[in-house]
Amino acid sequence: MTHVLGIETSCDETGVAVVADGQRIVAAEVASQIDIHARFGGVVPEIASRQHTECISQLVQAVIEEAQVRIDAVAATIGPGLMGSLLVGVSFAKALALSWDVPFVPVHHLEGHLFSAFLADPPPEFPFLALIVSGGHTCLVHCERPHHYQMLGTTRDDAVGESFDKVARLLDLPYPGGPSIQRAGAEGDDQAVTFPRPMTGKSDGLDFSYSGLKTAVLYELRDRGGVVADLAASFQAAAVDILLIKTRQAIEETGADRLVAAGGVAANRLLRERLTSELDIPVHVPPLSLCVDNGAMIAAAGHSRLMHGMAGDMRAAPTPNLPLS
Repeated sequence: MTHVLGIETSCDETGVAVVADGQRIVAAEVASQIDIHARFGGVVPEIASRQHTECISQLVQAVIEEAQVRIDAVAATIGPGLMGSLLVGVSFAKALALSWDVPFVPVHHLEGHLFSAFLADPPPEFPFLALIVSGGHTCLVHCERPHHYQMLGTTRDDAVGESFDKVARLLDLPYPGGPSIQRAGAEGDDQAVTFPRPMTGKSDGLDFSYSGLKTAVLYELRDRGGVVADLAASFQAAAVDILLIKTRQAIEETGADRLVAAGGVAANRLLRERLTSELDIPVHVPPLSLCVDNGAMIAAAGHSRLMHGMAGDMRAAPTPNLPLS
């Protein structure tokens, strides 16, 4: 049995976990910074990196003590993300790998989200189509085989999670925007306002755009006001609709026979319900605890890379804009 320690510090969560054979979580801890950044309405990079520095040692110690196993490799998110935050996790992971004389495995953040689905039962099988949705990413990826990916479409402006945060701010709802809009929208009418679904025509390809939807909410609020619950529900319906339209189009174009949906926005109740009820192919969505950034997903991806002979060297450096391919 192979045990990989995974470290995730790409943004504002410090995630540490030990995973056995890439599929079973032995021990895991996540330190969230939501309360710290909420007062600013978003993540402050300098504060995020400082918080990682303050808690990472204690989290690793707690996970190692709970796991009580020999660690065979250390994996860490190497990008994309905030440079200061990435540097904390990568530096700590390299130090551990050196001191334990085990391989260091650099992992792409989005690949980590993909592999979060392999920690659920049943895990997906390659090939599959992936919809990755989070605060910084909205993309459709054709996953032909492990570690071989084709980016089919990505966002041209705001990511879907970013648009949730910005609309929540417009509606005077607390950060983070995803959970706030979901809660507010539960009491509203999602047909109250017909918001646009930008770039959803066949000729628009598989890229996404959410800035126009966000601006439409701003104009609706400025010109007509309205009930916050109705605006939240109507915005959420439009945002999720865009994801469904693009995903169906990608399924049609690729002939994919299974879908993985991952990332923080994959925790959205409406999105999960619609993906699983409206698509005609099996849909793999990680449990809610694995949708947010976490160390277990990095350990799972790191295990796969280790098994495929893709452990890195100590010269691998944090890269804020690292492409998936």
